[in-house]
Amino acid sequence: MTAAVLFGAGCFWSIEPAFGALRGVTYVHPGYSGGKTHYPTRQLVHNTNTGHIEVVQVRYDPERISFDTLLEVFFSLHDPTSLNKQGPDEGSQYASAIFYTLPEQLAAAQARIDQLELKLKKPIVTRLIPASVFWPAEPEHLDYYLLNSTQPYSLTVIQPKLREFSKAYKALIKTRND
Repeated sequence: MTAAVLFGAGCFWSIEPAFGALRGVTYVHPGYSGGKTHYPTRQLVHNTNTGHIEVVQVRYDPERISFDTLLEVFFSLHDPTSLNKQGPDEGSQYASAIFYTLPEQLAAAQARIDQLELKLKKPIVTRLIPASVFWPAEPEHLDYYLLNSTQPYSLTVIQPKLREFSKAYKALIKTRND
């Protein structure tokens, strides 16, 4: 059995490799969701008012990784108190959002947000949205970090994030045997 969720946490380039590294995650693909434009491209999403958010579609095996663990990772990969801005990336396409596919995902996400607001003493701006259409990103965005690890954005934004992720979630990262 697999389940799916869409996570928006800034640029999809920087969260795709983290989710893809987790044991129990069977599929990760960058794309767009939440907007009105059919067949969006990154250029359209960045330069027009499509309403789409950059997301990664995560498919996972709930018997191998819990949704709560995915939420923990999601909230660690970005600042959920920052409205439409993550690091150098700014705009509504970089909103913090969870597009849930199951009612229990909504309940778990809301509970996690409530806990974080108490802990951080700041409002969490993460939007909880029922998943609708997921539009896969263009092929050049798939595995962006893996294929472009020496590019400036990869070196200055993605790499430091992945370093922190790897330290914090070492026990959850896939090995050769997974």
